[in-house]
Amino acid sequence: MAIPHAFRANFDTLLRAAADGNLALLECTDTVSGAPRYVLCAVAFDDGAYCMTPFGHLADGNPFDLYRPSADPAQPAD
Repeated sequence: MAIPHAFRANFDTLLRAAADGNLALLECTDTVSGAPRYVLCAVAFDDGAYCMTPFGHLADGNPFDLYRPSADPAQPAD
């Protein structure tokens, strides 16, 4: 499965921010549940103010229990 261009572009932005030392981990509030989330952000300085661009939050618990790779089309599903 190909990764959509927009996601690849965002990932490239994230890599550039990391290489430049412009990443931050912010504590935020989930707008649906109200639970705290720890969000990975790229940091920019624009017009005299810091701009935080969120890319994703860290998984609660064991991420291996939350995610799995997409199925290989050549392999049958479990």
